[in-house]
Amino acid sequence: MFFCYIYGILLMSMRYRFVRTLIKVFFAFIGAGLAATLIINAGIVLAARNYVYFDIDDIPPRTAVLILGSQIHGTRLSPVLEDRVKAGIRLMEEQKGKKLLLSGDHGKPFYDEVTAMRLYVLENAPSIMEEDIFLDLAGLSTWDSMYRARNIFELDDILIVTQVFHISRAVCMARSLGMDAVGYAVNQDRFAGRSLRGWRFREYFARVKAFFSIVFRPSPSYLGDKIPISGDGRSTWI
Repeated sequence: MFFCYIYGILLMSMRYRFVRTLIKVFFAFIGAGLAATLIINAGIVLAARNYVYFDIDDIPPRTAVLILGSQIHGTRLSPVLEDRVKAGIRLMEEQKGKKLLLSGDHGKPFYDEVTAMRLYVLENAPSIMEEDIFLDLAGLSTWDSMYRARNIFELDDILIVTQVFHISRAVCMARSLGMDAVGYAVNQDRFAGRSLRGWRFREYFARVKAFFSIVFRPSPSYLGDKIPISGDGRSTWI
């Protein structure tokens, strides 16, 4: 009986040590993961830092201005996307790019970000020639947009337009693909509050995903025939 009692104590002690070890391993794993995500986020921001501009006058010209898509409501641009398109129009008017590439989601028949952007440009920027407006209908993600800009539209250099929270990731992706990319960080002050906090939270994890895209270079959802940016952009309209 005494030996059974001692055996029980030893068994409980071993189980306790085992559980305690598992808890330590679990928290070590969580800590390592958190450290890794922090390093990735800091690395992407630092890697893009010298290529992100906040003042249009400082931006070096590039072959094309790339506006990244965002949510639309019917054919009406969301405030985020409208700010991007307005900034892209101004960049074109300031001759910071020769061509305008609109890249966004047209993954569903009745959802078409790029055509909504094109209509907005045509209505608000008569100085931009129709043949200089190119549509990328398969820009389903930031990575897809950058990959297709290089491989479909054959761009070696590019000026990317998106908000501050998004610009570092976009520029870092483009440069990882060999493009001489710079970015214009669109002011986002008017979105201060819950929306901006939500975007920043999602962007934290999006940068981690971007890191793996940069390392493993997956093909985008759609490729297709080459559309040289030197041609007539109206051939990409639908």
